[in-house]
Amino acid sequence: MNIKITGTGSYIPDTIEKNDAFYEHTFLNTDGSIINSPNEVIIEKFQAITGIAERRYAKAHLNSSDLGFFAAEKAITDANIDPETIDYIIVAHNFGDVRYNNNQSDMLPCLAARIKHSLRIKNPKCVAFDILFGCPGWIEGVIQAKAFIQSGMAKRCLVIGTETLSRVVDKHDRDSMIFSDGAGATIIEASNDEGGIMAHENASYTYDEAYYLYFGNSNNQALSKDTRYIKMEGRKIYEFALTTVPSAMKACLDNSGLNIKDVKKIFLHQANEKMDEAILKRFYRLYRTEIPQHIMPMSIQKLGNSSVATVPTLLDLVRNNKLENHRLKKGDVLLFASVGAGMHINAFAYKY
Repeated sequence: MNIKITGTGSYIPDTIEKNDAFYEHTFLNTDGSIINSPNEVIIEKFQAITGIAERRYAKAHLNSSDLGFFAAEKAITDANIDPETIDYIIVAHNFGDVRYNNNQSDMLPCLAARIKHSLRIKNPKCVAFDILFGCPGWIEGVIQAKAFIQSGMAKRCLVIGTETLSRVVDKHDRDSMIFSDGAGATIIEASNDEGGIMAHENASYTYDEAYYLYFGNSNNQALSKDTRYIKMEGRKIYEFALTTVPSAMKACLDNSGLNIKDVKKIFLHQANEKMDEAILKRFYRLYRTEIPQHIMPMSIQKLGNSSVATVPTLLDLVRNNKLENHRLKKGDVLLFASVGAGMHINAFAYKY
């Protein structure tokens, strides 16, 4: 028995927020002082580092659970399955449903229950639950689905990553330009076909690293201290990722028994273009081999960082031939990896 991804779906919001939308923002340092650079320079440097030229924001009437539902519908259709046969719905997110212009997070009931309700699944044996694992949440959901299927507890799982980060950002923080909204979903199931998930690797570094991403006050000292926003120690995250992710990817690939020369695509969490490129270089340096052309699909330039949604959305785009120079064919070896709040890292090797 093999464990395969048999369907994918994604929801990419229609609203495009380009970098020039930030020209009128008042960006401040963490102590509330004015940044001594014009916004045009701040934004130019931002794009040079992250690669982000635009990002997507959800419409005001839609929440994370809605986006996840839309992506799930597409994945179910793509897999051509009866939703009543799904054993587990696993939803990765970070902030629950945050309504537009409302800073309160709503996770009661959990997003997985809301999405199951929206899918109109009657079967009570279809268990729906959320996981909070930072940006690596969707990959961790896939690893959990794999465990359920291997143990005999399930035959088919729906794994979703969904987020509306635009609603938890501090508009006075330059990092707010990184984040975006979106959702991606996959059907994971037992299969008699060759390939599937070959190995996985995951770890949680919490001794010194737990609070590299956290909820904190606005850079604008005049705003309420009771309202918190997503904050990050960008340099520490960058250094952490470069130290830990390539070695985790190598451990995963080595455990799979697959050869580095057989890897056709590497799907990294779309956090920062320069960081992903550096991770890729360090990974191939571990094998003392050159980086193949067109090995790493990227969506961050147009879609920004939608956290748990980036990897499944990227997979869906490539599977549907929507990214230039990126195609998949049967037998291709793929490697998935992510890093994020916690600090958590994970990876899995896959034979398409």
